[in-house]
Amino acid sequence: MNGQIKNLLERNTEDILVRSHLEKALKVGKKLRIKFGTDPTGPKIHLGRAIPLWKLREFQDLGHQIVLIIGGFTAQIGDPSDKLAKRPFLSAKQIRINMQNYEKQLGMILDMKKVEIHNNNDWLGKMSAGTLTRLAEVFSVQQMLSRRNFRDRYKDGVEIELRELLYPIFQGYDSVRIKADVEIGGFDQLFNLTAGRDLQKYYEQKPQDIITTKMLLGLDGRKMSTSWGNVVNITDPPEEMFGKIMSMRDEMISDYFMLCTRLPEEKIAQIKKELSQGANPRDYKAQLASEIVALYQGVSKARKAEEEFEKIFKDKGKPTNIPSFKLTVDSLKLIDLLDNLKLIPTKSEGRRLIEQGAVQLDDKVEKQWDKEVKIKSGMILQVGKRKFARIK
Repeated sequence: MNGQIKNLLERNTEDILVRSHLEKALKVGKKLRIKFGTDPTGPKIHLGRAIPLWKLREFQDLGHQIVLIIGGFTAQIGDPSDKLAKRPFLSAKQIRINMQNYEKQLGMILDMKKVEIHNNNDWLGKMSAGTLTRLAEVFSVQQMLSRRNFRDRYKDGVEIELRELLYPIFQGYDSVRIKADVEIGGFDQLFNLTAGRDLQKYYEQKPQDIITTKMLLGLDGRKMSTSWGNVVNITDPPEEMFGKIMSMRDEMISDYFMLCTRLPEEKIAQIKKELSQGANPRDYKAQLASEIVALYQGVSKARKAEEEFEKIFKDKGKPTNIPSFKLTVDSLKLIDLLDNLKLIPTKSEGRRLIEQGAVQLDDKVEKQWDKEVKIKSGMILQVGKRKFARIK
């Protein structure tokens, strides 16, 4: 038990507030209410977002109650944490679309039968102006502007909307409503998490302890972002997931082992040591990719994904199962064709890939994004080394 508690408090954690209090509660066996809030601002959960979810699983395995807050209200506002510009105001319709597969994805990590789920629109959507005014009294404008991202935006003359300043208040009030003992979030969430402590004190509740988790960088070393296409989603097909991991920067291998797998720390330390002594990074990427695919998709699919990778990259072949698409038009510009076939995250990223020579049409490199392509049955498009599509 003590080993589990030590792992829970130390592996992949950035800050704990207040550690001594939380550790004591864990050791005496008190059943805690562990809060985690998620705003469905996108339809998929990537490996970075999975890190705090695995921390929740550790609490769940120790018998604690996981309380999941779906941000039906707060997702409309958009969490300003670590954002250098305002987020768009999401419609209720878009949030419903994003929420459709959320619970299924969460079930890949958590035992959802034991999870208590709330939608904060149930209380925040009905909050009166009087209640909001009383909550706002707990905070000052100076406190809000002390946040690094707000401070930098204010200094640079970048617009800060009042709704963004209200976000920590709303997230903090969630903690009051569900009487959280502990809240977990990414380290960029610390300001929002402490707002929960402040509001619990205001309502004469015991302030929640806080755990923030470490951040995972994207495959290219930048912040993990869907718009940049440097993410690995937990629902990615096994072959795609395996290939993405194999494309990552070498210096990030040990971090991914620590943050994205359940491999014991002593084994990860040995891998790190062997890499520093000149071991081939490709071998460890393959092991890493297998570990991650197996974690979410199962061991047999991990083996098949590795075999498929070897076929494409080592033997210069094409995937066994290329996704097929039927188009009802006679021709399209290349950039629009790639977008229709879902081979690019955005058109701007697609143009960049085309200009870099990363796009092939029937094994021929194409560098003209606005080229008019005549649609033919059997035509195969390839983006980079991993993405393929066939026209029916």
